[in-house]
Amino acid sequence: MADRFLAHVAVIAFVCLAAGSVSVAGQLATKATKAGTTRIDICHGFGCHFRSGLDLGGADGRRFSRIMAAGASSPKAERAAVSRAVRYYEDRAAGVIGTRDQPKSDASQYARRGQMDCVDESTNTRSLLLYLQRLGLLKHHTVERNVTRGFLLDGRYPHSTAVLRDKSGKKWTVDSWYEPMGGPPDIMPLSEWMKRGVMGVR
Repeated sequence: MADRFLAHVAVIAFVCLAAGSVSVAGQLATKATKAGTTRIDICHGFGCHFRSGLDLGGADGRRFSRIMAAGASSPKAERAAVSRAVRYYEDRAAGVIGTRDQPKSDASQYARRGQMDCVDESTNTRSLLLYLQRLGLLKHHTVERNVTRGFLLDGRYPHSTAVLRDKSGKKWTVDSWYEPMGGPPDIMPLSEWMKRGVMGVR
């Protein structure tokens, strides 16, 4: 049992510490495929082990436009709209993958199609945020690089999140890992998020 636990810790540490490079891959995988369509590679299986192409067409663009228009009045309203956009996006991704990611997938789910660690989740979320930004739908925020907290010795598994920065310079997390696929992400000040996660506590 102890050996299995240590193996799980090692896998989590490896894939989460790779978050920066994998997130860039997620960004580069977002591209136009034909007029009015953007393809986003959805990472799953831990550490982007698998990728499934999600084509976002005109109907998706209009849906995201409606969602984000409801948040145009203020940064707070826009963050609430981002939460709704993430939920719609994850529902669309589930249809492509063919299964739904469970909340807080641990290392026992490694290399299992449809299950996502923090690298997959943060990469996928950042890809969506970049898509919204390119469409001009983010009025109060810009997309930052993903951030990782924890290094085991501080009592926390390495854990990554997507990040937005508002016009005042304050950074906010968009962390989709804790909820099942299609659930609301944790959106909070990055400074608060960085203090959390001790002994796996949310």
